[in-house]
Amino acid sequence: MQGLIAVLLGLLVVAALAVSASRKLLPAVIIFMSYSLVMSMVWLLLEAPDLAITEAAVGAGITSVLLFIALKRIRELERDLKESEDEVRAYLAHREREESNDV
Repeated sequence: MQGLIAVLLGLLVVAALAVSASRKLLPAVIIFMSYSLVMSMVWLLLEAPDLAITEAAVGAGITSVLLFIALKRIRELERDLKESEDEVRAYLAHREREESNDV
């Protein structure tokens, strides 16, 4: 039992380091979700089922869903920003052509 808890705690450390080292948001969210699931297993092994249920529901459930929604929103904003940048570039190119024709 103690060996299993030690292994799970080691996985928690690895997951925490992986989240902080991740350069991409989606893998970081997935690793964070696995961290919460492993932590809920640790709580079960420590005979704290109420904490295990809370960790699974809040950590792996609600928080992960909110992070996925935020990630989706960030991607939408990035796409909108790129479209706006393209429109500004097209406008500036058009103005430059008009000014060169006037000269």
